[in-house]
Amino acid sequence: MIKVISTELAYFFTILVVLALLFHGDLLTSPLERLDRMGQTGNYAHPFIWAAVVYFLIGIVRLIVKGVHAIKNRKKKD
Repeated sequence: MIKVISTELAYFFTILVVLALLFHGDLLTSPLERLDRMGQTGNYAHPFIWAAVVYFLIGIVRLIVKGVHAIKNRKKKD
């Protein structure tokens, strides 16, 4: 169970970092300036909300693929 949780957290934080770099390219050149601006506006939650939305959308796709794979394997057994 711990392995599954750590894997899913790794997926979530990978999505978080990728989205942050895609939305805010200046994070690579001046990360402290970006964090300072984020602190001034007080929008700390929006990166986590976007990452959660994308994580859940990818999760739905993963479930669909897993279901299709299970149906496909069930037909092979019959």
